Amino acid sequence: MPEGPSIVLLREAAGRFRGQAVRQVSGNSREDLARMQGCEVVGVRSWGKHFLLEFADFSMRIHLMMFGSWLIDERKPTPPRVSLRFDNGELNFYACSVKFIDQPLDEVYDWRADVMSDRWDPALARRKLKASPDMLVCDALLDQQIFSGVGNIIKNEVLFRIRVHPATRIGDLPPRKLGQLIAQAREYSFDFLAWKRIFELRKHWQVHTRRTCPVCGGPISKVYMGRTNRRTFFCTHCQKNYSAGEGAGT
Repeated sequence: MPEGPSIVLLREAAGRFRGQAVRQVSGNSREDLARMQGCEVVGVRSWGKHFLLEFADFSMRIHLMMFGSWLIDERKPTPPRVSLRFDNGELNFYACSVKFIDQPLDEVYDWRADVMSDRWDPALARRKLKASPDMLVCDALLDQQIFSGVGNIIKNEVLFRIRVHPATRIGDLPPRKLGQLIAQAREYSFDFLAWKRIFELRKHWQVHTRRTCPVCGGPISKVYMGRTNRRTFFCTHCQKNYSAGEGAGT
């Protein structure tokens, strides 16, 4: 599933269509795509994993889900879910979720929850986390109402950076570690973006899909953990489980 930084790259690439009218629209979405015909794009935005094309009276939301993709001025052999043609190019989406939003986007989205937004509010994230002390940190990082844009890669790498075991409950984290969790959710997201720009993301992974810990040399554990049951990679030696007392248990 594309994470927030990848959607930022999509937003930047699609920025060229701002101010352009949709000349032709097609696709196999069940939504009424024809409503975009002739409409001018007034905004190209993103919120976490949501890509948003804003028109005067409505917006189109794209969620790339697990296997979605996009192309500009290119097409795949398979039919697109949405295809938009403009005077200066075309934008195509595949295997994604499409939804129209009729309310103003500022009424729908809290931009303060987007870890890559200029309006990101770490104090708000802290308040939300403290309101859910029994939540596991691996679930907290994937909660899009707290850390919009954070996905499974960022989750695994952030927890390794701050040396916290993914089975730790939020309420058991020391204040300093809670602060590191919040700060690194944003910092790693921007590192992810920088590495993605130069096609070097995978080489910087410390634990995600790895087998050996780069710090202690021990084995990396792989567990489907938490209410989301997502793949979780971690080092039991280097990442402390604060919910298990002094030891770094599982």
